Amino acid sequence: MSRKPTVAIVGAGSLATFLAPALHQAGYKISEIIARGRAQSRRRARTLATKVGARAETTETAAPDAELLWFCVPDREIRGAAASVARQGTSAVRFAFHSSGALLSGELGALRTAGVLVASVHPLMTFVPRSKPSLDGVPFALEGDAAAVRIARSIVRDLGGESFSLSPKRKAAYHAWATMTSPLLLAYLVTLEEAATAAGLRREDARRMSLPILRQTVENYGKLGPQYSFSGPFIRGDVDTVAKHFALLKRHPMTRGVYATLARNAIDRLPVKNRTALRRLLEK
Repeated sequence: MSRKPTVAIVGAGSLATFLAPALHQAGYKISEIIARGRAQSRRRARTLATKVGARAETTETAAPDAELLWFCVPDREIRGAAASVARQGTSAVRFAFHSSGALLSGELGALRTAGVLVASVHPLMTFVPRSKPSLDGVPFALEGDAAAVRIARSIVRDLGGESFSLSPKRKAAYHAWATMTSPLLLAYLVTLEEAATAAGLRREDARRMSLPILRQTVENYGKLGPQYSFSGPFIRGDVDTVAKHFALLKRHPMTRGVYATLARNAIDRLPVKNRTALRRLLEK
C-alpha cells in the first residue's frame, strides 16, 4: 500500500496494550480495540481505546472497518477469534496478522477464506505489565501470504524494528529459541537465587548483587561472542573447585541438575581446559 493502513487491534492484554500506542505513535490510525465480551476485557478495551482515539468493540458484535486486523490474543484463542470476526463481516479488511511465535498464519484461515491476506508477525521481545520495552532493533519473525508479509515489513520498519522471513517448517524451532531467550532465562535466574541462598543470601539481595555481572556478561556476549566472554573455573580447568560445587549442591538437587547440564554444554562448546577430567567428574 502507498499509505499506512488503518488498524483494528483484537485483544486488550499486555501485547495489545503496548502495540496499539506504538502503532498510534508511528502514525497509524487505530480504529477499534476488539476484545472478548467479559466485563474485565471490555474495561481494558475501553481504557486502551481511549488512549489511541479508537472505539471499543467485542468479538461477538464487531464488524471492523479497518484495513488491517492485528490479533493480540493467546494462541488458543486466535482461530476462534478470527472465525468470530469473519462471521460479522470483513468487507473493509484486506490484511490480518497474529503475533503468536509458535503458530502459523493458517490460524487465521477463516479470514483467508473470506479473501483476507494473512501473516504471522512475532516480535522477539517480552511484554509484561508495568514494563515498556523499546522496539528499536527488535527482530520480528514474519510468515504468511506474500502481500501481507510486505505490509508487515513496512509496519515493522515504522516501529523501529527489523524483520526477517521464517519458513513455516522452522516456526516451532524458532519459538523454542524465543522461549529460551526470556521465559526460560528467567527460570535460570530463579535457579541462581537458589544457589545464592546456599551462600546465605536473601533472594532479593541475590537479584540485586547478580545484576552487574549479568549485564557485563551479556554485553561481552554481544560484543565479543561466547568464546571470548567465557571465564571462571571451567576455562581454567579447575576440577577441584567444580567438585566442591557438586558436593555442596547435593543439598539442592534441582540447582545441581541445572549446573550439571550447563557444565556439560560448556565442556562441549566453550574453551575449557582439562575436559577429560571434568567429564569424568560429571559422569560420577
